[in-house]
Amino acid sequence: MNLPTGREAFEPRRPGSEDVAWCPGCGNFGIRNILISALAELGLRPSEVAIISGIGQAAKMPHYINANGYHTLHGRAIPIATGVKAANPELTVIAEGGDGDMYAEGGNHLLHAIRRNPNITVLIHDNQIYGLTKGQASPTTMIGMKTPTQPWGVFEEPFNPVALAIAMNASFVARTFMGYFKESVEIIKKAIRHRGLAIVDILHPCVSFNKVNTYAWYREHTYWMEDHDPHDREAAFKRAIETDPLPLGIFYINEKPTFEESVPAYRVDKRPLWKREPRLDLVEKFFESKRL
Repeated sequence: MNLPTGREAFEPRRPGSEDVAWCPGCGNFGIRNILISALAELGLRPSEVAIISGIGQAAKMPHYINANGYHTLHGRAIPIATGVKAANPELTVIAEGGDGDMYAEGGNHLLHAIRRNPNITVLIHDNQIYGLTKGQASPTTMIGMKTPTQPWGVFEEPFNPVALAIAMNASFVARTFMGYFKESVEIIKKAIRHRGLAIVDILHPCVSFNKVNTYAWYREHTYWMEDHDPHDREAAFKRAIETDPLPLGIFYINEKPTFEESVPAYRVDKRPLWKREPRLDLVEKFFESKRL
């Protein structure tokens, strides 16, 4: 049986998969193409990839890519992805979600994932708005933007995920704009190859509910960092707190032990958990030891 390879391998072949629930012109289409290209160029096969998502427009990604996928609860993609990677370190595991899903409902999980440093890639589709629920302000919405739930204008300070991640000494921190296809593919490839938690904030427009941060706006209000040393944490943080224009590129790289390397289950036996025979006798012995 000749299986498809490259980009074709990741194109879904399930009945009904051609019915995409994104608005025409949505930036998620571009991010999907970028991710498929990155996976194909890395020489990965669908069976080697697991895409874990939460809830939202961005979180529909597992339905539109032919790979292992798990559509979880709102804001819970990262802990599920951490568990998947811990159970099978041989998989390439990607957690995906929007700025609301990852920075609001899932914000607490992001913080502790940075501390644990699982070897997964976290892709945040950052369109600065809640798209699925029709245009409410998200954690990254700009001050002054009027929305259905903030008709007087947003007055809260926008969340800065890049600065937060660097402040917490994250392992890999990057930002891109999906309108730059080739550059975005390269950044995601480097994030996937990185050993440790890789966070990529992907700017993209919501053509239906965000009339401020358009394709043209992002091109006019971003720039690519040049002559930047991603191993210089202080320099990375200074770049991260710039707001207009927003810097794009890899801000910070900090190699350190991963969660999987640190857990006791893999200190002696490196085989994935799913390949091991369960030792029910040890489980029974443990519970017996706790009886009063």
